[in-house]
Order: sequence, then C-alpha cells, then structure tokens
Amino acid sequence: MSVQCEIAAKAKTDMSFFERYLTAWVAICIVVGILLGQGIPDVFKAIGSMEIAKVNLPVGLLIWVMIIPMLLKIDFSALHQVKEHIKGIGVTLFINWLVKPFSMAFLGWLFIRVFFAPLLPTDQIDSYIAGLILLAAAPCTAMVFVWSRLTNGDPYFTLSQVALNDLIMVFAFAPIVALLLGVSSITVPWDTLFTSVVLYIVIPVIIAQFIRRALLAKGQAHFDAVMHRIQPWSISALLLTLVLLFAFQGDAIISQPLVIALLAVPILIQVFFNSALAYWLNRKVGEKHSVACPSALIGASNFFELAVAAAISLFGFHSGAALATVVGVLIEVPVMLLVVKIVNQSKGWYEAGLK
Repeated sequence: MSVQCEIAAKAKTDMSFFERYLTAWVAICIVVGILLGQGIPDVFKAIGSMEIAKVNLPVGLLIWVMIIPMLLKIDFSALHQVKEHIKGIGVTLFINWLVKPFSMAFLGWLFIRVFFAPLLPTDQIDSYIAGLILLAAAPCTAMVFVWSRLTNGDPYFTLSQVALNDLIMVFAFAPIVALLLGVSSITVPWDTLFTSVVLYIVIPVIIAQFIRRALLAKGQAHFDAVMHRIQPWSISALLLTLVLLFAFQGDAIISQPLVIALLAVPILIQVFFNSALAYWLNRKVGEKHSVACPSALIGASNFFELAVAAAISLFGFHSGAALATVVGVLIEVPVMLLVVKIVNQSKGWYEAGLK
C-alpha cells in the first residue's frame, strides 16, 4: 500500500466526518452564509446587535461549544513527561512562541501591506494583518492528536507538548498579540483583548478540566464514550459561526473575491516554513522521528477556533481580521495532510541524519 493510501486510510478512522471534509464544509458555509446574508439581512443585523460589553452572545455561546470539547482532551497531568523529550519540547516551543507569531507578522507586512496592497481594500489592510497575527499566536491543540497519529508520532510527547502549550497560551497569548499589533502600527484594544483571553481561554480551560475530572471519575470508558458523542459539537459550532461570519462578510467577498486567495499566500508559506524548520531542527538535535513529526505538525498547525473567536471579539464580524482567520480554517486540513505525507515519506532521509 502506498504512503498516500495509508494516510488516507488512517485519516478515515482518526478523523470525524466533519474533520475529514472540513475544507468542503467551510466552502459550503461560505456559500450558505453569503446567500443568507443577502437574502435576510435584517435577521443577521439583529443577531449582530445581541451584545453585552462588546461580546456577541450567540457567538460567545457557539465559541464555548466550539472550544470546550477540544480542551477536554487536554491532560495537564502529562506535564511531568516534558523532561523525557526536552530537546523536542524546546524545538517546538521555539517554533510556536518565537518563530511562528513573529514570522507571520513579517509575512503579513510583506504580502498584505507591500506586495498585495494595490489589490486589497485599503481600509482593511491593518485588519487582515491583525487576523494573520491572531492565527499565528494561537498554537494548535486537539487536532494535533489527529496529525500525530497519522505519522505514528510519540503519543506521550504529543500529549505533554499540547498540555504545555495550552498552559503557556493562558499567559502569553495576550502579550504576544498586543506586541505584534503594536509593532504593526495597529491599535491594541487592551480591554477587549483581556476580555477575550478570559472568556475564550481561561474560563473554558477551567470548565473543561472540571468536566474532564468528573467524567474520568466514572472511568476511562465513560470518558471515551462521552467524547465520541460530543466530538461533532466543536466542528458544528465552528461551521455555524462561519455561516454567521460570511453572512456579514458577503458584500465584501462578492466585491473582492480575490481577497481569500491573497490571504492564503502568507498562511501557506508560514505553514511549510514552520513545519520544515521544526523538522530540520529536531533532526539536528538528534530527536527520534516519532518526536520530530508531531513537533513539526504542532509548529505548523493553529488553534483556529480561538483565532476566529478572538478576531470577532476584537474587530467584529465585518472585519478583515475575522476573514483572515477563516482563510486559515479553509486551508487547514488539506495543507496539514500534505505535511503529514511529506514527513512520512522523508523518514529514511531523517533517520539517516541521526546516524
């Protein structure tokens, strides 16, 4: 069986129906959202006005449904395993927190503000860059378990790395986003940023850990059964959020359909650059292939649910920032599966360099 066939077979068992065809579902949401927004605009104006302290209530609810099932998979007790693969952990942290957000800020400036500026609406350029920064500042969480399994990655390394990243994210997300927005000459809405971190990171993490402990108290089998039942909730909530988003973004997309393709360029460059750099650095420091694969994939993937939530909270449904994060969702699955294929096929080259 070819490597491609093996990956496809594993993907069918490891990924849910929604996750496996996420790109197609997002494309459907684009069409449905635009049609609904054009057909019944008053309904969406009413939804957009349901706010308390700048937090849209329907979206806030959807985001919690989106994020909490993902966070239930995170086991913070795995943090004690960090020392077992300290070099791989170091590489991944370096990529996630130093390379990824700062390189995206640079790529955003280069492509959005310089190369593509004549092709983009001038009043949204800052917002597009802000969305790209939010996407890069949110490291991948639960989907990493899927990518890791597809490469036969070390499950203990993957679990400990995800737990550590989530812990760091609670404290580092807001300062990094604020710093990069400031460097990019974008006004930092500190109060809204702080509110977003509390609402969409801190509180969901706490709630998820309480629920996780309650479920595990009834046994691992009970926990697994509940996780299987609620697995579609997260993606379903994401898709409903995207329908709302594209209902508001419809006019902009109809008038500027090229925007989505242009925003995808810096995202694609960053995904391949980060994964390649993480993969190569792990080889240089002598980590096993089973550690290098999830390390490269964690460095390349994003917590797009959080990025979408933060973009909507900070800049609104109509913003270029929200649209930029959705482009990240659109290309996530096919691009990550391509990275999986590359690291699987290059195993011989990788291990030859360890000898």
